Amino acid sequence: MIQTPDAPDASAAVPPGRTSLPVPAPVTAAGLPALRRRVQAVLIATQILGGLGIAIGVALAAVLAAEVGGTEALAGLASTATVTGPALLAMPLATLMAARGRRAGLVLAYLLGALGAGVVVLGAVTDSFALLLTGLVGFGAGSSANLAARFAAADLAEPDRRARAISTVVWATTVGAVLGPNIAAPAGRSVAGLGVPAAAGPFVWAAGVFVVAAAVVALALRPDPLLTARALAGAEPGTEPGEAAEGRSLRAGMRAVRESPRARLALVTVAGSHTAMVSIMSMTPVALTHHGADIRLIGLVISGHIAGMYAFSPLMGWLSDRLGRLSVIGLAVGLIGTAALVAGTAGPSHGRIALGLFVLGLGWSAGLVSGSALLTDSVPQAARAAVQGLSDFVMNTAAAVGGLAAGLIVSRAGYGPLNAIAACLLLPMAALALRGTFRKA
Repeated sequence: MIQTPDAPDASAAVPPGRTSLPVPAPVTAAGLPALRRRVQAVLIATQILGGLGIAIGVALAAVLAAEVGGTEALAGLASTATVTGPALLAMPLATLMAARGRRAGLVLAYLLGALGAGVVVLGAVTDSFALLLTGLVGFGAGSSANLAARFAAADLAEPDRRARAISTVVWATTVGAVLGPNIAAPAGRSVAGLGVPAAAGPFVWAAGVFVVAAAVVALALRPDPLLTARALAGAEPGTEPGEAAEGRSLRAGMRAVRESPRARLALVTVAGSHTAMVSIMSMTPVALTHHGADIRLIGLVISGHIAGMYAFSPLMGWLSDRLGRLSVIGLAVGLIGTAALVAGTAGPSHGRIALGLFVLGLGWSAGLVSGSALLTDSVPQAARAAVQGLSDFVMNTAAAVGGLAAGLIVSRAGYGPLNAIAACLLLPMAALALRGTFRKA
């Protein structure tokens, strides 16, 4: 009989000298499929809530930043701030999850997202751009939870179904993410008469949604999937006491990436796909505004983009498991490159911009699912939480820089050049994927 973490003990304090929690509760192999289904159901529910909270705010974050900051050149700072939050939180979150499991990390991230949304509203009310950006950093922590949930789905998945497990949880974000931008306008109207700007209304709603998501994780994600996976893996033969814990450190995670070319390719894929997507998507509302689009149309375009990001992720997972991770990484390069071409040459055509953003979402999905699965495949189980945290840190740091640069590029050169520059981020992905394909051959 295999030992897995008991729900109450999994949230207990870590005894002095220990870096992981006790795992006293037994789970048989026969009970593992039911456990996988239960964990996946909880993750799906929280992804829907988290996706809703994120998308409500993201839809108008750039517009709100431009209003409070007084210039469109500062609009790109909104996306920079929202991805800076996950970047700053990635490593501490990985450390917390490595020691305490997925549940503790997810709850913390959702609560920080709720707090950040509240600070955004305060910044908008007081017309403080600095406070607004600070709140957006915290608000971005909500997306940290949704990103980390994909790895929680992989914890207990069978290796040949790992990409599909990741993609199913990513797909669940579709419901909330597509609905979010479309209720941005009602959320704005709901604060009329309260002294809150309409563009800040969505953040009021987002705060409440994140609190609910945190409660669902805290109450229902039991036993913890990461701690359970470790117990199922068992101790490796010849491992001395303390070695397994050392293998979970961030230093060990970095070493695991350095030693694995496929892990490095996975890191570049996830970071490159995410940065290209954030750079283009963040400035699309501003570009649409230049061509006469109203809030409703902007919401529809962003909804289509988010549908591309999440709705087809099960297809990307199936392709990644069936055709291989490298093939789907190549697909991601092709899709994102096509999206940049279509959107970047759209001019005043709202329809072409919408099409480009939809294809951009598909490319992001292909890159995230295949890259995340390849990363999990390529490192030892003990180091996975640390490596996954490193991956989220790199992708969000790169995206933060990309979002900052995007605002400057659009203000000085335009939306078309931004798309061209974003497409250049695909070159390292393509080169490493081709190298990996030739090595495999």
